[in-house]
Amino acid sequence: MSLQAKQSVLASAIVLIIIIADQAMKLWVHSAFYIGESFKITEWFSLVYVENDGIAFGIELFDKLILTLFRIVVSGALIWYIAHCIRRGESTLFITCLALILAGATGNIIDCVFYGKVFGYAPYFYGRVIDMLSFSFFPPVFNIADSAITVGVFLMLIFSKKLFKEDGK
Repeated sequence: MSLQAKQSVLASAIVLIIIIADQAMKLWVHSAFYIGESFKITEWFSLVYVENDGIAFGIELFDKLILTLFRIVVSGALIWYIAHCIRRGESTLFITCLALILAGATGNIIDCVFYGKVFGYAPYFYGRVIDMLSFSFFPPVFNIADSAITVGVFLMLIFSKKLFKEDGK
């Protein structure tokens, strides 16, 4: 199997695994908790059912439809860019970072596009993102998709010298 094929399989697997884990967790929390309910797991970690109507940390900057459509366009561009990077022979680490970001974005897009209609509180494209992971040392509540985006970005920052060499790659 060529490196390009391996990278394509890896990126696809990352995206699928994270989306499945994220959506399974969100659906479980939605069906097992009421909004605002909390379940303490350790002294510093709890599950808390929160619905987020905005972007990161509940910040509302735009109309929900514009925000959802923007997320879809950016994710489409990211899919194209990942394919482009695979064809160019970019590092597997870089492609992994991009796949993590895409997976997280897609997980949250699914919420925005479908959850309002499926759960009966809003039309398509106006759903809220379900968040549930709460740490005592980090006030915002977030989800697996948010975690994937954060890990992808942090890995890029940590390994930026390796990923973004001066030769323009």
